[in-house]
Amino acid sequence: MNSSQQTATTSLLEQLIENGSIDAEIIEPGVPTPTVSDAARALGVEERQIIKSLLFAAKTGEVVLVVLSGASKVSRQRLREVTGLRGLELADPALVLERTGYPAGGTPPVGHTSQLDVIVDEGVMALPVAIGGGGRIDALLQITPAEIARMTQAKVARVAD
Repeated sequence: MNSSQQTATTSLLEQLIENGSIDAEIIEPGVPTPTVSDAARALGVEERQIIKSLLFAAKTGEVVLVVLSGASKVSRQRLREVTGLRGLELADPALVLERTGYPAGGTPPVGHTSQLDVIVDEGVMALPVAIGGGGRIDALLQITPAEIARMTQAKVARVAD
């Protein structure tokens, strides 16, 4: 991805925040934060306060974005039960960029460039505020779980182990 593409995708998320479509704030900690542990360390918070947005793809081409606490792992069995999709695997970085508009490691839970089915794990909904990908690997997004659910029309379900 070249820098003009990265700027364009970041601008989409920032534009949605600036025009009031998304009630959230971009945080720039000054260091790359492509992993949950990197983000937690940069902000001095616990990993459970960081959320991750993971794109899963089925062999049929269908995708689903799963938002869960950084301290959790996705249960493939629960994900299959909730979605009805078999053979779901983590999407490769090229597919993540194509379907969300953002690079893996910086994917926000909202503001995607295409319509996605989104599942928010029940554990995320218990957080007063969540911090996740901010559209690039050196930015984070502070947002309430209720806002994620509203913006994405997410299904809330237990998909974490």
